[in-house]
Amino acid sequence: MFGYRVPAPDEAMLISGGKRGSSGEGPFRVVTGHGAFIMPFFRKVRFLTLSMAEAEVSETCVTKQAITLNVRAVIAFKVGNDTESIVNAGQRFLSDQGQMSVLTGRIFAGHLRSIVGSMTVEEIVTERQKLATEVLDGSAAEMAKIGLTIDSLQIQSIDDMKLGYIAAMAAPHNAAIQREAQIAQARADQAAAEAAQESHRRQAEYSRKTAVVQAQYKAEVDKAQAEAAQSGPLAEATAQREVINARTELAQREALLRQQQLVTEVVRPAEAQAEQVRVMARADAEAMEIKAAAAASHNRVALDRLVIEQLPEIVKEAARGLSGAQVTVLNGADGLGEIAAGLVSQGMAILDSVKAGIGRPASGESKEEPATGGNHAVPDKGAPAIER
Repeated sequence: MFGYRVPAPDEAMLISGGKRGSSGEGPFRVVTGHGAFIMPFFRKVRFLTLSMAEAEVSETCVTKQAITLNVRAVIAFKVGNDTESIVNAGQRFLSDQGQMSVLTGRIFAGHLRSIVGSMTVEEIVTERQKLATEVLDGSAAEMAKIGLTIDSLQIQSIDDMKLGYIAAMAAPHNAAIQREAQIAQARADQAAAEAAQESHRRQAEYSRKTAVVQAQYKAEVDKAQAEAAQSGPLAEATAQREVINARTELAQREALLRQQQLVTEVVRPAEAQAEQVRVMARADAEAMEIKAAAAASHNRVALDRLVIEQLPEIVKEAARGLSGAQVTVLNGADGLGEIAAGLVSQGMAILDSVKAGIGRPASGESKEEPATGGNHAVPDKGAPAIER
C-alpha cells in the first residue's frame, strides 16, 4: 500500500520528520513488529537491524606475573529491544551499522587487557569463565550506553606466545593425565583382553555344548536308523522262529502220536502175549507141582481128584491174572473173548492130559484093578463135573 511500511521481524523502523509531542519519546518514532503509515515527503523512514552480531577480539595482554599472553575471544551482541536502546543505537550506528562490531571489539579489548593484568596465568588458564564474567561486567555499562546488549563472551584461546610457560605449567598435569590415560588404557586393554578371553571361553563352551548336542542327536539318529534297518530282519527272524516253533511242535506231536501208536500196536499186544505166556506157565507149574505132590504120595486117585478139583480154580486164577495184567486189547471185547477162549482151551487141554494120565497106571504101580473098597480113584461127589 502506498505510504504504509512494515519492518522485518529483526528490524526496527525509525520514522523521523514528524513533530514529536512533549511526552519525551525521543527524536524519532520507533516501530517494531507492525507497520505504520508514512506520509510521503513529510516523513523519513530508516531501518535498524536487531539481529545478533559478533565481534572477535585478539588482544596481547600482560598478566599479573608480567607474562605476555595472547587472548582470543568472541563476543555475541545485539541492539537492545527497548526503545531507549534502539534510539541510542540508531543515533550512533544507523548510518554505518557495521561499526557496532568494531566498537564492541575495542571496548572488550580494553576491558580484557585490564582484567588479564589483574590475574595470574594459572588463574587465566584454569578460570576462564571468571575472566569472561569480569570482562562482561566491566563492559556492560559502556555497551548499554550505545544501545547494545551482550549475549555471551567466549574465551577461545590463551597463548603464551611460545614462552612455554603454559606448557610447563601443564606438564605435571599432562604427565598425570598421560599416566592416568596410560593406566586407563592398560585397564581398558586388560578389560578388553579379559572380555576377549571370556568371549573365547564362551565360544568354546558353546562349541562344546553344540558338539555334545550334535553328537547326541547323531547318536539318536543312528540308533533310529539302525533300529529301522534291523526291524526288517528282526521281523523276518521272528516270523521264521515262529514257523520253526510251529514245525517243532508239529514234529513233537507227530512223534508222540507215533509213540502212542507203537505202544498201542506193538508194546501192548506184546505185553498181553507175555502175560498170557506167564499165566499159562504158572498154571503148568502149579499143575506139575500138584502132580508131583500126588505122585510123591502114591495116591494117583487123589492126585487126579486134586487136579480135577483145582482145575477150575486154576483156570479162574489164570483169567484173574489176565484181567489184572492191564492189557490193552486192540479189538475190545472180541479180543478179550479170544484170550479167554484160549485160556479155556488151554485149561481143557490140561484137563484132557490129566484125564489121560488118570487112565494110565503110575510108574511103579500095579496094573491090576484095585479091589472094591480099596484105594480107587472114585470121583468125589463134591468135585465139579467136567464135560467135554
